Amino acid sequence: MDVNQYLEIFLDETKEHLESLNTQILNLEQEPEDSDTINEIFRAAHSLKGMAGTMGYKRMQTLTHDMENVFSEIRNGTMKVNSNLIDTLFQCLDALEEYTNNIQETADEGTNDNQQLINQLNEYLKASKEGGATPVPSEEKKDDNKEASTESKPEEAWKDIKLGESEQVVLEAAKSQDKGIYGITVFVEESCLLKAARAFQVYKEIEEKAEVIVCNPPVQDIEDEKFDLSFSLIVISDYDLDVVIKEAKNVSEIEKIVAAPYEVTVTLETAGTQEAEAAAVQGETKPAAVPAPAVKTQQGAPAKTQAKANDKKPAGKPVANRTVRVDIEKLDVLMNLVSELIIAKNSMVADSNSRAESGAGFREHIEYLESVTTNLHESVMKVRMVPIESVVSKFPRMIRDLSKKLNKKMELYMSGEETELDRTVVDEIGDPLMHLLRNAADHGLESNELRVKRGKPEVGSIFLNAYQDGNNVVIEVKDDGNGIDVESVKNKAIERGVITPDQALTMSEKDIINLLFHAGFSTAKTISDVSGRGVGLDVVKSKIESLSGEVEVKSSLEEGSTWTIRLPLTLAIIQALMVTVGGEKYAISLGSIQTIEDISPSDVKLVENREVISLRGSVIPIIRLSNELDIESSKAPDENIMVVIVKKGERLAGLVVDELIGQQEIVIKSLGKYISKCRIISGATILGDGEVALILDANALI
Repeated sequence: MDVNQYLEIFLDETKEHLESLNTQILNLEQEPEDSDTINEIFRAAHSLKGMAGTMGYKRMQTLTHDMENVFSEIRNGTMKVNSNLIDTLFQCLDALEEYTNNIQETADEGTNDNQQLINQLNEYLKASKEGGATPVPSEEKKDDNKEASTESKPEEAWKDIKLGESEQVVLEAAKSQDKGIYGITVFVEESCLLKAARAFQVYKEIEEKAEVIVCNPPVQDIEDEKFDLSFSLIVISDYDLDVVIKEAKNVSEIEKIVAAPYEVTVTLETAGTQEAEAAAVQGETKPAAVPAPAVKTQQGAPAKTQAKANDKKPAGKPVANRTVRVDIEKLDVLMNLVSELIIAKNSMVADSNSRAESGAGFREHIEYLESVTTNLHESVMKVRMVPIESVVSKFPRMIRDLSKKLNKKMELYMSGEETELDRTVVDEIGDPLMHLLRNAADHGLESNELRVKRGKPEVGSIFLNAYQDGNNVVIEVKDDGNGIDVESVKNKAIERGVITPDQALTMSEKDIINLLFHAGFSTAKTISDVSGRGVGLDVVKSKIESLSGEVEVKSSLEEGSTWTIRLPLTLAIIQALMVTVGGEKYAISLGSIQTIEDISPSDVKLVENREVISLRGSVIPIIRLSNELDIESSKAPDENIMVVIVKKGERLAGLVVDELIGQQEIVIKSLGKYISKCRIISGATILGDGEVALILDANALI
């Protein structure tokens, strides 16, 4: 069997199950008796085992099988949850993640058997047995309200099926037409990995030669693997019994099939639980003298019964999942097409503006097209948006591990996990966030003794908050620890030659703190594997800025620090202010613009040999774009200057431009790897008239 075609689905679902297990095992440590959590963990482990077995990954299957046995003991109440067991289970998750990464890179799980972990799991199982408790069978344990286990069922289990009125009528009609009526019980081997698939295979083989009147448990439960190792059918057929079950007997991993003629009785089950269950799954029909069914239906129920079932929604059946997996590359293509559509729309707008004779009707069409493209763009963006929960869900587990490793008591508090970002951005922010959290745990929080001495709670707090702010998403990492020692940072910077002693005298506290983002800079007394080797914060900064975002830090000594990351919602299409400098057109993102000011040349002052303006009580440095871009300004020196006030974090600057064109929705196009060194230009866009305008990066300019 070629499983490569299923590899992507396998990897996606495995990662989802591992995320779920990480979260649920943490919950289990807090609430060891929570049956919902235990059942959720068991289901995830069972699914992982089945998926790994289907794909032929034996090592992964073996490990998840032993994990499932442990979860089964916990679910049965014969094993107690303790810290050591949780540690082992997390190590198992790490091993499974390693297998998954190997599979993603090479389509092979690798050669690590993780025998030590398997031995540890078996030690826990052995201890639970020696504790006098009856061990739970290694295969999945049924819910209390389901049928008894296979061993306690008689071989002719179809005799225990209570028939509803409609089924009884159909069987009576079949008997009067001398059709064969048979009871069949199918037993699946205990070692079968895909019992649902095998059972359904048998079901379909029988259905080829017979009409299935009733199936117990219902066929939907068989498909969902909600049955033990056997199921029973009552069928009607024109064939002999041997012919009906001949092909079904050839299905592999089936232990045996027991079948015999079914004796029709006239006792009707008019009420009670069994009929209610049958009605819920197959629907109800009013008794009538109907001929034997001749039409096969999807669920194997008689056609008349099935028609009724279609009218009535089965009770308790979950609503189908309303999500579809879409390859991100397909969304990229769709986004590109929307981008081209917007460019085409801009061309039409430019063309209509240049035609004085254009009628009002043409303008209406343009406005309608503009409305459609904007809505289409928003819809595509929503499709691309995913909650950052997929990134942050692994952090509580990480903080738990760090707490043990660093011997510090700490708690992580998260909010805003449902905040959504573009998928491409979400994929990239995991590492920067992880480093900031590790930094907070290692450098930020003091030792337990020092916290108590300072009158703080012994347990340190780390906060991860995310929220949307206009067209940006803000993520904050905050701690109530020691804060940043500015003097220590300054001395280390001088020692490293990053700044001179003279420069240090004139630098503000904020500027000194920002030295932490300098490549290779670290104030750690000893290098640890927790918060890196002094190569962390510069990588965090460059990664965030490569996503057109920004990162800043606020700190108060002995009170704590707050690291703030601000990211754009999308990297593809933005609202921008179009300006000209020396006859050339440029775009500035509206997200970074505060105000636009008309300033007299006499209001421009010099402070420390830099041009500044005073605006509503604030002194703001100005940047003449004509100088930065090496273009001669089209404005005379005595004319008023147009200043676009932009913001980066809490810092303001004024960009001096020649003229304003207006606001426009623009498509960001990459300049390619050959021009990637130009920091003040973040990309380019194609205007309606076909011209290319460069996009200015206000952050880099500041």
